[in-house]
Amino acid sequence: MRRLRPRTLRGRLTLGLVVLLTVIFAGVGLATAALLRTFLVDRLDQQLVAAGPHYAESLEHGQAENPLSDTRGQALGTFGARSADGMVTQSGVIARASGNGTSLVKLSAADSRALLALPPDGSAHTVRLSALGAYRLRAVAGDDGDTLVTGLPFEHVEDTVRDLAMTELALFGGAVVVAAVGGGAWVRLALRPLDRVATTAERVSTLSLASGEVALDVRVPDADRHDEVGRVGASLNRMLGHVENALARRQAVERRLRDFAADAGHELRTPLASVRGHAELALRRGADPHHALTRIDAEARRMSRIVDDLLLLARLDAGRPLESVDVDLTLLVLNAVDDAQAADHGDGDAAASDPLHAWRLDLPTDPVVVPGDPHRLAQAVANLVTNARVHTPAGTRVTVGIALRGDSARLTVEDTGPGLAPELAERVFDRFTRGDPTRSRASGSTGLGLAITQAIAEAHGGRVAVASAPGRTVFVLVLPITPRSAAGTAPPASGDGSSGT
Repeated sequence: MRRLRPRTLRGRLTLGLVVLLTVIFAGVGLATAALLRTFLVDRLDQQLVAAGPHYAESLEHGQAENPLSDTRGQALGTFGARSADGMVTQSGVIARASGNGTSLVKLSAADSRALLALPPDGSAHTVRLSALGAYRLRAVAGDDGDTLVTGLPFEHVEDTVRDLAMTELALFGGAVVVAAVGGGAWVRLALRPLDRVATTAERVSTLSLASGEVALDVRVPDADRHDEVGRVGASLNRMLGHVENALARRQAVERRLRDFAADAGHELRTPLASVRGHAELALRRGADPHHALTRIDAEARRMSRIVDDLLLLARLDAGRPLESVDVDLTLLVLNAVDDAQAADHGDGDAAASDPLHAWRLDLPTDPVVVPGDPHRLAQAVANLVTNARVHTPAGTRVTVGIALRGDSARLTVEDTGPGLAPELAERVFDRFTRGDPTRSRASGSTGLGLAITQAIAEAHGGRVAVASAPGRTVFVLVLPITPRSAAGTAPPASGDGSSGT
C-alpha cells in the first residue's frame, strides 16, 4: 500500500482532490438514485391504488383469453390474481394494449407462497415472480371471502434508476478525470514557489559550512508573498541571514584567535629568549649574576604584564559581570592626568622642571558620575592618557575633557601630535597593534592598551572611537551616566592641570 502512495506533496494533494471528488460524486449519485427510486415507487403505488382490484375481480368469471375478463382502463403488463382457501385460484396478466388481452400466468410454488403471504390491507410490496420478474403488488380482501391481488411491473423503476446511475457514473467519472488533470496542473502551479524554497534549501545543504569563509548569498526569490509559502520563504531568508552573520562572526573570531595566538607567541618569545640568554650568562664562570638576575626579573615582569592583559581581555570577551557602582569620572580624569604629568617629568631631563607635554583640562563644574567598575574605568582612562603621552613627541599639547550629551558622557583625549596613518587608524583598537613597534617595546608597551580600553567600554555599555589627521588626534570614550549626572548640565569650566602648563 505504501508503494502506491505518492511520494511528492503535489501527488498527495492531487490524489486527495480526486478521492474527495470521488466520495462527493458517489454520495450525490447514491442520494439521487435513492430519491428517484422512492419517487417512482410512490408514483407506481398511486397507480396501483387508482387501478383497484377490478382486473383481479374479472378473473373470477373466466380463464385465460376469456372475453369476459375486463381489461378496459388497465395498463399493459398489469398482473391480477385471486386466492381463496389458502391457494391461488386464478392469475393473469394483460399482454396487449387494446382489446381483451388477458394471458394466464403459470406460477411456481414460490410465487404462490409469496402471493399468499401478502397482507390484504392494501399496502404495496415488491415481489419477484419467476415468470414475470419484479412486480409491485397490492392485496385487498374480496366480497366473497377471497383475496384479490393487483400488480404493476417494477422493471420500469429499476430500468430508470439503472439508466440514471449509468449516466451519473459516466458524467462523474469524466468530471473526476478532468479534475485530476486540471487539479494536478493547478497544484503544480500553486506549489511552484514552494519548489523554489526547496531548491534553495537543497543548494544550501550542498555548501560546506565547516570552516573558512562561506559566501552564503543563496536566498529564496519572491519571498514577499503574503501566503504560507511566502512566510516560509521569508523565514528561511531570515534564518540564512542569521546563519551568514554567525558564520562571519565565527570566521572573524577564528581569524582573531589565530592572529592573537601568533601575536601572543611572538610577544612572549622575545622576553623568554632574554630570560634564557641571561640565565645562560649567569651560569657561566666569571659572569655578573646580579646583572643577569636583574634582567631576568625585568623580562619576567614584562611577561607577567602581558599575561595579565591577556587574562583581562579573556574575561571581558567571556562577558563576565563587572562591579557596578557610582564612579566619579571627573576624579578618574584628574588622577590620570596627574600621573601622566609625573611620568612626563620622569621621561624628561632630570634638571628640567617642566614636563615634556602641555596638559590641559576641560571639565564640567559638577562631577560626572557613571555606573561601572572603578578599577576598570580608571584603567581605560589611564590607557587613553598614557597613549597620548607615549606616542606623541615633546611639546605636544594634550587636552582631556568631559562633555555631557543626553544620557551619556563623552571623555575626549585630544593631542596635537603628528596623527595616525589611515591604515593604522583602522586597526588601532586591535590587539598587539603598535604605531611605533621599536619605541613601544623599549617603553614596555604590550600593544594591548587600546584593545583593553575598547573591551572595558563595551562591557559598560559604551564605545570608544578615534579620529585622526596630521596635527590632531582625538580619542573619544562614550559611557552611559547616572540620572543625577544628567541633571548637572552646568557649563563646563576650563582649567589647567595642577602642575601648570
